[in-house]
Amino acid sequence: MKSLIASLRSAGTAVTASLVALATCAALGALAAPAQAADSICGQYGTTVIQDRYVVQNNRWGTTDAQCIDVTDDGFTVTRADGSVPTNGAPKSYPSVYNGCHYTNCSPGTELPKRLDSISGAPTSITYTYVDGAVYDAAYDIWLDPEPKKDGVNRTEIMIWFNRVGPIQPVGSQTGTATVAGRGWEVWTGNNGGNDVISFVSPSAISSWSFDVMDFVDATVARGMAQNSWYLTSVQAGFEPWQNGAGLAVRSFSSSVLSGGGSEGPGEPGTPADGPCAVSYTANAWTDGFTADVKVTNTGAVPVSGWRLGFTLPQGQTVTQAWNATVTPSSGAVTATGAAFNAEIAPGASQSFGFQGTHSGTFTKPDRFTLNGALCTVG
Repeated sequence: MKSLIASLRSAGTAVTASLVALATCAALGALAAPAQAADSICGQYGTTVIQDRYVVQNNRWGTTDAQCIDVTDDGFTVTRADGSVPTNGAPKSYPSVYNGCHYTNCSPGTELPKRLDSISGAPTSITYTYVDGAVYDAAYDIWLDPEPKKDGVNRTEIMIWFNRVGPIQPVGSQTGTATVAGRGWEVWTGNNGGNDVISFVSPSAISSWSFDVMDFVDATVARGMAQNSWYLTSVQAGFEPWQNGAGLAVRSFSSSVLSGGGSEGPGEPGTPADGPCAVSYTANAWTDGFTADVKVTNTGAVPVSGWRLGFTLPQGQTVTQAWNATVTPSSGAVTATGAAFNAEIAPGASQSFGFQGTHSGTFTKPDRFTLNGALCTVG
């Protein structure tokens, strides 16, 4: 392992969270069992569970210097991050929180691993706190593999760099740019010796964002770095520090996986949809505002009761008011919930609602809708 890391450093390649996992396995053989409760974790690979559904890990894999994190119900703060490593090589750790399975340590009640073509959406939300006087990236990791792996290194790692501070770069080289989930990104691709890596790097720091993980999965499949028959095994959010890092924090984290049969939304139970659906989304936009009229049709054979339509508003769009439904939150991954008078959609029937909002930049429409967890056609 040391020789592999040394060779990658000499090539000037930043080793990312995939080698975090690989180094963890080589050092321990498996992750330590999660603690039942911990306010502070200083153990090299110490973990604990928050909200009875996510795992927080210290994961100090690339250095012998001390690192500690304080864990809250919503995330963690790095309270000690001694030492530094060369910026042309591997980071020193990956303190993070995750949903899914990481070296046999699976978060409680997770639906992962799950086949990509059975996932209708994977809404997530993250809030970071950044610091000065450190070299690091804030990385959201999405792991994919041809098999439903709960142990070992996955085939493809998707990294979303919310922030980059200092002379560091992702694995490989920049191979283009892309607009994903309403934002513009640098796209880097390469292989770190253990797995393929595609990185979406924000040109400026993002402190808080709600989005759909599947938007980045779809972009990765479109580039031939994964297939829809593969599995999503985990999503992870944290930091890769090279120098210092005390004060870095994940203030909040949520992750859910939706399927055609319904699943959980962020923090609340979903209701299985009884049949397929179709959505018509008509928008009228002007310089800094817009209105949207949405028609939801039940194309199945049985009624859909208590309907909830999930979709992600493109970056820069904010809902200011709505009618015939409640739309929450006001931006990012939102859910429109029917009112008491239109809560049921009969077979072959439709319900409509609308909202008004503001936008910045070029106006675009959402492209993915789920009705009570079932993916809808858009027309």
